[in-house]
Amino acid sequence: MADIVSALLEVARSCPENRAVEYGGHGISYAELVRKVRATARELGPAPGPVGVLTDRSPATVVALLGVLAAGGTYCPVDPAFPAARQRALLEAAGCAKVLVARPGTPVPEGWEPVELPGLLSLPDEEHPGPPAPEAADAQAPAYTLFTSGSTGRPKPVLTPRGAIAASVASLRELFALTPADRVLQFASLNWDTCLEEILPALTTGATLVFHDEAYTGSIPRLLRAVDAAGVTLLDLPTAFWHELVRHLAQSEEQLPDSVRTVVIGGEAAGPARLAEWRALATDRVRLINTYGCTETTLITHAVDLHGPGAPGPGAWWGEHGVPIGKPLPHVTEAIGPDGELSIAGPALATGYRNLPEVTAERFVLREGPHGPVRWFRTGDRVSRRPDGHLVHEGRLDAEIKVRGIRVDPGEIETHLSAHPEVGVAAVVGTRTADRTTVTAYVVPRRADADAAALVREVLRDLRATVPGHLVPHRVTVVPELVHTAGGKIDRLGTHRLHTPAAAAPARTEHHNGPTEQDNR
Repeated sequence: MADIVSALLEVARSCPENRAVEYGGHGISYAELVRKVRATARELGPAPGPVGVLTDRSPATVVALLGVLAAGGTYCPVDPAFPAARQRALLEAAGCAKVLVARPGTPVPEGWEPVELPGLLSLPDEEHPGPPAPEAADAQAPAYTLFTSGSTGRPKPVLTPRGAIAASVASLRELFALTPADRVLQFASLNWDTCLEEILPALTTGATLVFHDEAYTGSIPRLLRAVDAAGVTLLDLPTAFWHELVRHLAQSEEQLPDSVRTVVIGGEAAGPARLAEWRALATDRVRLINTYGCTETTLITHAVDLHGPGAPGPGAWWGEHGVPIGKPLPHVTEAIGPDGELSIAGPALATGYRNLPEVTAERFVLREGPHGPVRWFRTGDRVSRRPDGHLVHEGRLDAEIKVRGIRVDPGEIETHLSAHPEVGVAAVVGTRTADRTTVTAYVVPRRADADAAALVREVLRDLRATVPGHLVPHRVTVVPELVHTAGGKIDRLGTHRLHTPAAAAPARTEHHNGPTEQDNR
């Protein structure tokens, strides 16, 4: 299976003048993209190891990603809007010595060597050292490091090998039925893996990747206008955002632009009510693909067409079985344990969590197969199988929640909350409201006479200075006590039930934070 860089080079050879990336009405051809990627690889030097990239919503981040891979390095995206402490924590956990800056002038955390991206280059290809040849790309070499939430309060670095991303991207090109005529909107945050399912299948097919500033404002009308103006054919949206889009289309006179042929959703459960509304709209011509995947299993592992060409007839996804997450893609092997836990095997598994051998051993397990031991990833997700073979997500085996498609371990937020000197103990739960999940935190002060309102302000101030937005609770409530199980552990759901506004025992004070950041899987 061709390495990602090799696949890009092949496309550039076959259609060098095709538009690879578009931004602000201007385009970069595949030939120009490859020149910029080669220049970036040369700037980094051979085998640069883990390279941090302070991302920017522009083609520069794509060049940085591919340039790091072309140099044989390990790509690690970091949001420059994150608090400085969080940026340092991510760069340290990933082992980055160098930091590429996608937008000139972006501050680099103290202690790291900044590397500016080369400017536009027009030198002939033969004057540039090329990226690694296909045979030189080791499938087990690390391609990128992304992070998932961990109960210790420290992010867990997931190390994904080059062979894993190549296997996944090959399946996604087939799933999306991409052609060079397609125009794919870059919508997901550039710091999470969903952006890779937009970028890499498109650029290894010969399609055009579209950046458009109006798509990132949070306004659905402006997004629709941007999609229409850019002639976007494929949209990849967080399910929670798709829910909002469906409500908007159902309540307004606007329609999905005619150019859109495929809408991909994922990250949270698709609501049956929103699916019914979608089917009632003029969407029969548009493929609606529901997807499932984990960072540790590299992008998407399961998918199903919920509506549009090729989907089953009306009523197929109704009834007692629930909206499915689909069947495994060609590169995926699945297994369901006695407790309903979904496990994944195949060539797209991550290497594990960098420098966390015990956590890796807990989630990545060896099981005996017909031809010897097989490595599996335990997802922690409970599933059931419909009579037609499609899987339905039934919840988590642990307390993990999804916030705008981002996996959040409540224990990580609780650790940060409890670090405040005036907080005795904390409990965090996910609350489902208006088709999305928000984070609610309950804190017990160390002193009975504590000023609850002041404590909430201080806690939120400290959190915003140390963690990204999706880890800052939407609501913080100061309470006199938490609920415990018979075994003495904190009962998060019991605490939530006790201290909700409708409960008999009112909370002492609460604070509503702004909405958490929008993102994907």
